[in-house]
Amino acid sequence: MDFPSRLGLGTAPLGGLYSAVTDEEARAVVDRAWELGIRVFDTAPLYGSGLAEQRVGEALRARPRDEYLLSTKVGRLLRPGTPDGSFAGAPPLAPCFDFSYEAALRSLEESLERLGLDRVDIVLIHDPDDHYDEAVAGAYRAVERLRTEGVVAAIGAGMNQSELLVRFARETDVDCVLVAGRYTLLDRGAGEELLPLCEERGIAVVAAGVFNSGVLADGETFDYAPAPAAVRARVAELREASVRWEVPLTAAALQFPARHPAVACVLVGCRSPGEIEQDVALFGRPVPDGLWTDLAG
Repeated sequence: MDFPSRLGLGTAPLGGLYSAVTDEEARAVVDRAWELGIRVFDTAPLYGSGLAEQRVGEALRARPRDEYLLSTKVGRLLRPGTPDGSFAGAPPLAPCFDFSYEAALRSLEESLERLGLDRVDIVLIHDPDDHYDEAVAGAYRAVERLRTEGVVAAIGAGMNQSELLVRFARETDVDCVLVAGRYTLLDRGAGEELLPLCEERGIAVVAAGVFNSGVLADGETFDYAPAPAAVRARVAELREASVRWEVPLTAAALQFPARHPAVACVLVGCRSPGEIEQDVALFGRPVPDGLWTDLAG
């Protein structure tokens, strides 16, 4: 499947991931992303208990609908309760896992209401780590029906691991997968089986979490926990190589996944226009072949 831009905007930060974002700030991010040529937007009910979907929908509603690709997810229903503690400023709605057939249909219907749009382009089954059988028997059949009926153009799964994505690629007829944090300069696990399989089967891969939650962008966390000593040491080696070639490590981290032929799009999460400007510049910065050779070690 075709993606209208190689760089896409992930919207978890616009739902208040770790710190609150105002409506005005969120709108400014989407507007700036659009001005810079980004035409892929990924969201989910989980992100701020619907807040990200509302904000993305508001920002995109007046845009030409055929010029951008929008994905959202199923697998969690929002019901009255305590929101996920990772999101600041979220409404009092708890994301509840439900991968049943009816829940998937209901989830998408509610997402469209929050977005204020009549369709999304991709529906992803979100984090079915401990619910694979239910997800395949329920949510997958639901989204497959929606694709058959032309309600959505493409279906897939999105996870922070590659093993179950391999099963989706082998056992279902998905169009795409979103893999977060498993094909980066630090963790290349998805490159062992998932990416070659997707390339063979024509399944588009969306790569997210390319900074491994921050450690590859001058942060202290690796996969949302304090980075262990071995990871910090490896980052130091990667940074030393990038300094030799006078390229920011962040530029290499952003561009690395896109070098694989199976990867159709790289997602970045931003909470300010400045961040999206920086990421677009880094994504387009020339990187010498010699640095890629050094980073491969």
